[in-house]
Amino acid sequence: MTTAAAALPRRVNPVEGLRHTFTLAWRSLVQLKHNPLELLDLSIQPIMFVVLFTYVFGGAISGSTGDYLMFALPGIIVQNALFASVTTGVGLNSDLTKGVFDRLRSLPIARSAPLAGRIIADTVKQAWSIALILGLGVILGFRIHGGVPGVLAAFVLLLVFSLAVSWIAVLVGLLASEPEKVQIFAFVVVFPLTFTSNAFVPTDTMPGWLQAWVDVNPVTILADAVRGLLAGGAAATYVGQSLLWAAAIAAVFAPIAVRAFKRRV
Repeated sequence: MTTAAAALPRRVNPVEGLRHTFTLAWRSLVQLKHNPLELLDLSIQPIMFVVLFTYVFGGAISGSTGDYLMFALPGIIVQNALFASVTTGVGLNSDLTKGVFDRLRSLPIARSAPLAGRIIADTVKQAWSIALILGLGVILGFRIHGGVPGVLAAFVLLLVFSLAVSWIAVLVGLLASEPEKVQIFAFVVVFPLTFTSNAFVPTDTMPGWLQAWVDVNPVTILADAVRGLLAGGAAATYVGQSLLWAAAIAAVFAPIAVRAFKRRV
Protein backbone atom coordinates (compact mmCIF):
# COMPACT_ATOMS: atom_id res chain seq x y z
CA MET A 1 0.00 0.00 0.00
CA THR A 2 1.41 3.38 -1.00
CA THR A 3 1.57 5.85 1.85
CA ALA A 4 0.34 9.42 1.53
CA ALA A 5 3.81 10.72 2.23
CA ALA A 6 5.28 8.69 -0.63
CA ALA A 7 2.64 10.03 -3.01
CA LEU A 8 3.49 13.63 -2.30
CA PRO A 9 5.36 15.47 -5.07
CA ARG A 10 9.07 15.96 -4.48
CA ARG A 11 9.28 19.17 -6.50
CA VAL A 12 7.30 22.39 -6.35
CA ASN A 13 7.44 25.47 -8.52
CA PRO A 14 9.77 28.32 -7.47
CA VAL A 15 6.93 30.62 -6.34
CA GLU A 16 5.51 27.94 -4.07
CA GLY A 17 9.01 27.19 -2.82
CA LEU A 18 9.49 30.82 -1.80
CA ARG A 19 6.14 30.83 -0.03
CA HIS A 20 7.09 27.70 1.88
CA THR A 21 10.46 29.23 2.79
CA PHE A 22 8.98 32.45 4.18
CA THR A 23 6.28 30.51 6.02
CA LEU A 24 8.91 28.43 7.81
CA ALA A 25 11.02 31.54 8.46
CA TRP A 26 8.00 33.12 10.12
CA ARG A 27 7.54 29.91 12.13
CA SER A 28 11.07 30.27 13.50
CA LEU A 29 10.48 33.91 14.43
CA VAL A 30 7.12 33.22 16.08
CA GLN A 31 8.82 30.63 18.26
CA LEU A 32 10.53 33.50 20.07
CA LYS A 33 7.18 34.25 21.69
CA HIS A 34 7.11 30.77 23.17
CA ASN A 35 10.85 30.68 23.90
CA PRO A 36 11.79 34.19 25.07
CA LEU A 37 15.09 32.89 26.44
CA GLU A 38 16.39 32.73 22.87
CA LEU A 39 15.71 36.45 22.41
CA LEU A 40 17.30 37.18 25.79
CA ASP A 41 20.41 35.31 24.66
CA LEU A 42 20.55 37.53 21.57
CA SER A 43 20.10 40.62 23.75
CA ILE A 44 21.75 40.17 27.14
CA GLN A 45 25.07 38.75 25.94
CA PRO A 46 25.74 41.63 23.50
CA ILE A 47 24.83 44.17 26.18
CA MET A 48 27.20 42.52 28.66
CA PHE A 49 30.06 42.53 26.15
CA VAL A 50 29.61 46.21 25.34
CA VAL A 51 29.38 47.33 28.96
CA LEU A 52 32.14 45.09 30.33
CA PHE A 53 34.64 45.72 27.54
CA THR A 54 34.02 49.47 27.64
CA TYR A 55 34.27 50.02 31.37
CA VAL A 56 36.70 47.25 32.33
CA PHE A 57 39.24 47.45 29.49
CA GLY A 58 38.59 50.93 28.10
CA GLY A 59 40.76 52.92 30.48
CA ALA A 60 43.64 50.43 30.41
CA ILE A 61 43.78 50.09 26.62
CA SER A 62 42.86 53.52 25.29
CA GLY A 63 43.17 55.78 28.32
CA SER A 64 39.45 56.56 28.39
CA THR A 65 36.25 54.64 28.01
CA GLY A 66 35.04 57.04 25.31
CA ASP A 67 38.07 56.51 23.07
CA TYR A 68 37.94 52.76 23.56
CA LEU A 69 34.23 52.62 22.76
CA MET A 70 34.89 54.34 19.44
CA PHE A 71 37.50 51.70 18.65
CA ALA A 72 35.97 48.56 20.12
CA LEU A 73 32.24 48.83 19.41
CA PRO A 74 32.57 47.85 15.73
CA GLY A 75 34.71 44.89 16.79
CA ILE A 76 32.14 43.82 19.38
CA ILE A 77 29.42 44.01 16.71
CA VAL A 78 31.52 41.80 14.41
CA GLN A 79 32.23 39.28 17.17
CA ASN A 80 28.57 39.09 18.12
CA ALA A 81 27.54 38.63 14.48
CA LEU A 82 29.91 35.69 14.08
CA PHE A 83 28.79 34.03 17.29
CA ALA A 84 25.15 34.59 16.33
CA SER A 85 25.82 32.84 13.01
CA VAL A 86 26.55 29.66 14.96
CA THR A 87 22.95 29.66 16.25
CA THR A 88 21.87 28.71 12.72
CA GLY A 89 23.74 25.43 13.07
CA VAL A 90 22.48 24.90 16.62
CA GLY A 91 18.85 25.48 15.61
CA LEU A 92 19.18 23.29 12.53
CA ASN A 93 20.70 20.45 14.52
CA SER A 94 17.98 20.78 17.16
CA ASP A 95 15.26 20.54 14.48
CA LEU A 96 16.94 17.46 13.02
CA THR A 97 17.46 15.64 16.30
CA LYS A 98 13.93 16.40 17.53
CA GLY A 99 12.36 15.06 14.34
CA VAL A 100 11.03 18.40 13.08
CA PHE A 101 12.52 17.79 9.65
CA ASP A 102 10.97 14.34 9.51
CA ARG A 103 7.54 15.87 10.01
CA LEU A 104 8.19 18.61 7.46
CA ARG A 105 9.46 16.06 4.94
CA SER A 106 6.04 14.40 4.92
CA LEU A 107 4.45 17.65 3.73
CA PRO A 108 4.18 18.78 0.07
CA ILE A 109 6.77 21.55 0.46
CA ALA A 110 10.08 22.36 -1.18
CA ARG A 111 12.88 20.29 0.32
CA SER A 112 15.04 23.40 0.62
CA ALA A 113 12.37 25.41 2.47
CA PRO A 114 13.22 24.27 6.04
CA LEU A 115 16.90 25.13 5.62
CA ALA A 116 16.30 28.40 3.75
CA GLY A 117 13.60 29.40 6.24
CA ARG A 118 15.94 28.83 9.16
CA ILE A 119 18.67 30.95 7.55
CA ILE A 120 16.29 33.83 6.74
CA ALA A 121 14.87 33.84 10.28
CA ASP A 122 18.34 33.88 11.80
CA THR A 123 19.30 36.77 9.51
CA VAL A 124 16.38 38.78 10.93
CA LYS A 125 17.59 37.95 14.44
CA GLN A 126 21.07 39.09 13.42
CA ALA A 127 19.70 42.47 12.34
CA TRP A 128 18.00 42.86 15.72
CA SER A 129 21.21 42.06 17.59
CA ILE A 130 23.28 44.49 15.49
CA ALA A 131 20.75 47.28 16.01
CA LEU A 132 20.70 46.62 19.76
CA ILE A 133 24.48 46.83 20.13
CA LEU A 134 24.73 49.94 17.99
CA GLY A 135 21.88 51.62 19.85
CA LEU A 136 23.48 50.86 23.22
CA GLY A 137 26.82 52.12 21.93
CA VAL A 138 25.26 55.43 20.92
CA ILE A 139 23.71 55.76 24.39
CA LEU A 140 27.12 55.14 25.99
CA GLY A 141 28.83 57.73 23.79
CA PHE A 142 29.67 56.16 20.43
CA ARG A 143 29.43 58.75 17.67
CA ILE A 144 28.43 57.72 14.16
CA HIS A 145 30.37 59.80 11.63
CA GLY A 146 29.38 57.77 8.58
CA GLY A 147 25.78 58.96 8.64
CA VAL A 148 22.78 56.93 7.57
CA PRO A 149 24.54 55.56 4.43
CA GLY A 150 27.41 54.29 6.58
CA VAL A 151 25.05 52.60 9.04
CA LEU A 152 23.07 50.94 6.26
CA ALA A 153 26.23 49.81 4.48
CA ALA A 154 27.60 48.37 7.74
CA PHE A 155 24.34 46.48 8.32
CA VAL A 156 24.37 45.01 4.82
CA LEU A 157 28.04 44.05 5.04
CA LEU A 158 27.61 42.36 8.42
CA LEU A 159 24.54 40.43 7.27
CA VAL A 160 26.23 39.31 4.05
CA PHE A 161 29.34 38.14 5.91
CA SER A 162 27.24 36.44 8.61
CA LEU A 163 25.19 34.69 5.94
CA ALA A 164 28.40 33.32 4.41
CA VAL A 165 29.69 32.13 7.79
CA SER A 166 26.32 30.55 8.56
CA TRP A 167 27.03 27.97 5.83
CA ILE A 168 29.90 26.69 7.96
CA ALA A 169 27.51 26.52 10.92
CA VAL A 170 24.95 24.70 8.76
CA LEU A 171 27.55 22.11 7.80
CA VAL A 172 28.59 21.61 11.42
CA GLY A 173 24.94 21.40 12.46
CA LEU A 174 24.30 18.68 9.89
CA LEU A 175 27.35 16.65 10.87
CA ALA A 176 27.09 16.99 14.66
CA SER A 177 25.09 14.48 16.69
CA GLU A 178 23.66 17.02 19.14
CA PRO A 179 23.30 20.83 19.50
CA GLU A 180 25.90 21.07 22.27
CA LYS A 181 28.59 19.86 19.88
CA VAL A 182 27.69 22.64 17.47
CA GLN A 183 28.21 25.17 20.26
CA ILE A 184 31.70 23.79 20.85
CA PHE A 185 32.49 24.91 17.30
CA ALA A 186 31.95 28.52 18.38
CA PHE A 187 34.63 28.26 21.02
CA VAL A 188 37.25 26.30 19.09
CA VAL A 189 36.96 28.30 15.84
CA VAL A 190 35.07 31.60 16.20
CA PHE A 191 36.44 32.51 19.62
CA PRO A 192 40.15 32.30 18.64
CA LEU A 193 39.47 34.10 15.34
CA THR A 194 37.91 37.10 17.05
CA PHE A 195 40.50 37.37 19.80
CA THR A 196 43.45 37.07 17.39
CA SER A 197 42.16 40.08 15.45
CA ASN A 198 42.10 43.81 16.05
CA ALA A 199 38.45 43.69 17.09
CA PHE A 200 39.30 44.66 20.67
CA VAL A 201 42.89 45.90 20.71
CA PRO A 202 45.11 47.66 18.13
CA THR A 203 47.35 45.38 16.10
CA ASP A 204 50.53 47.26 17.04
CA THR A 205 50.14 46.24 20.70
CA MET A 206 50.61 42.57 19.81
CA PRO A 207 53.83 40.56 19.28
CA GLY A 208 55.31 40.81 15.80
CA TRP A 209 54.70 37.15 14.94
CA LEU A 210 51.02 37.54 15.83
CA GLN A 211 50.62 40.79 13.89
CA ALA A 212 51.32 38.95 10.63
CA TRP A 213 48.26 36.76 11.21
CA VAL A 214 46.10 39.59 12.57
CA ASP A 215 46.64 41.61 9.39
CA VAL A 216 45.19 38.86 7.17
CA ASN A 217 42.57 37.62 9.63
CA PRO A 218 39.13 38.09 7.97
CA VAL A 219 37.73 39.25 11.32
CA THR A 220 40.29 42.09 11.37
CA ILE A 221 39.35 43.10 7.85
CA LEU A 222 35.64 43.05 8.64
CA ALA A 223 36.15 45.01 11.88
CA ASP A 224 38.17 47.66 10.02
CA ALA A 225 35.44 47.87 7.38
CA VAL A 226 32.71 48.39 9.99
CA ARG A 227 34.88 50.96 11.81
CA GLY A 228 35.35 52.90 8.63
CA LEU A 229 31.64 52.85 7.79
CA LEU A 230 30.43 53.79 11.27
CA ALA A 231 33.18 55.92 12.80
CA GLY A 232 34.50 57.44 9.59
CA GLY A 233 37.75 56.82 7.76
CA ALA A 234 38.96 54.59 4.96
CA ALA A 235 36.52 51.75 4.40
CA ALA A 236 36.30 50.94 0.69
CA THR A 237 39.32 48.60 0.59
CA TYR A 238 38.27 46.74 3.71
CA VAL A 239 34.68 46.45 2.51
CA GLY A 240 35.85 44.97 -0.78
CA GLN A 241 38.16 42.50 0.96
CA SER A 242 35.38 41.50 3.38
CA LEU A 243 33.03 40.80 0.49
CA LEU A 244 35.71 38.70 -1.19
CA TRP A 245 36.16 36.70 2.01
CA ALA A 246 32.39 36.24 2.27
CA ALA A 247 32.19 35.08 -1.35
CA ALA A 248 35.07 32.64 -0.85
CA ILE A 249 33.59 31.17 2.34
CA ALA A 250 30.16 30.75 0.72
CA ALA A 251 31.67 29.28 -2.46
CA VAL A 252 33.51 26.63 -0.47
CA PHE A 253 31.04 25.72 2.26
CA ALA A 254 27.59 26.33 0.73
CA PRO A 255 27.83 23.49 -1.85
CA ILE A 256 29.23 21.10 0.78
CA ALA A 257 26.50 22.06 3.26
CA VAL A 258 23.75 21.66 0.65
CA ARG A 259 25.10 18.25 -0.31
CA ALA A 260 25.19 17.20 3.35
CA PHE A 261 21.67 18.53 3.82
CA LYS A 262 20.36 16.44 0.91
CA ARG A 263 21.98 13.33 2.33
CA ARG A 264 20.68 14.01 5.84
CA VAL A 265 17.05 14.78 4.91
